[in-house]
Amino acid sequence: MSTASLKRTAGVGAGAGAGVADLVLRGTTLFYLGLMVILPMAALVVEAARPGGSAFAAAVRDPFAWHALKLTFVTAAVMVLINALTGTATAWVLVRYPFPGRGLVNALIDLPFAVPTVVTGVMLVVLYGPSSVIGTILGRHGWGVVYHQPGIVLALLFVTHPFVIRSVQPVLMELDRAEEEAAATLGAGAWTTFHRVTLPALWPSILTGAALSFSRALGEFGSVVMVAGNQPLSAKTAPLYIFGEIESGNRHGALVVSAVLLASSLLILIGLNAAQRRWGTPHGH
Repeated sequence: MSTASLKRTAGVGAGAGAGVADLVLRGTTLFYLGLMVILPMAALVVEAARPGGSAFAAAVRDPFAWHALKLTFVTAAVMVLINALTGTATAWVLVRYPFPGRGLVNALIDLPFAVPTVVTGVMLVVLYGPSSVIGTILGRHGWGVVYHQPGIVLALLFVTHPFVIRSVQPVLMELDRAEEEAAATLGAGAWTTFHRVTLPALWPSILTGAALSFSRALGEFGSVVMVAGNQPLSAKTAPLYIFGEIESGNRHGALVVSAVLLASSLLILIGLNAAQRRWGTPHGH
């Protein structure tokens, strides 16, 4: 056999080996995804729907479940509004204004990802609890924080703090400032330039961070359980309701509320991915 034939044979063998390796890698990855993500979600949905649609609806209409769901979505929505504003402002300051300690501040942004959520709740109780200095002062004016609904919003703000910032920050860093400078040259003020030129370019990243924050907040348990007080029809969110129903033996009620939260998060992520394809922006921007 000639040298050329040997090389062709070796090339075919190497190509076939690479194809098999790629197939095994893809199959293993998809199997792992199905085992760790798709299978648990499917099991939850099947078990929640097993008793039938009427039983599912009845479980959602339960006064305690319905209030917990409403409280979860309302507090998450309030958190998103605050996060969208403060997160965008923080990203703006970090990118546009050099100041001493900016590197340290930038590193601290990601701290909520590293701090255990239960520790977050404990920190908020220490700072704003009824026996703390701030909690005592607020309590004298009738403003309760910990063990009330504002405490839930505070906990959600802490654990979701980085999302909007880390979504907006890279977009700001890559943004061409020529259009802003042109607007300023034409006599536009700082606010007009931001509103007409900069903000439209930031909207996709702001909405991305807000959607991720909202989805994350729907299932927050560790920090909320410390600050909410577990008071039904007052400060009990859906994750706390789920935990309580599992503890009390109402497995179906817990499954139904879990399915509602799961469906909501999936719809948010699907909508986010569709919007990103429309905007032509990668995930995380």
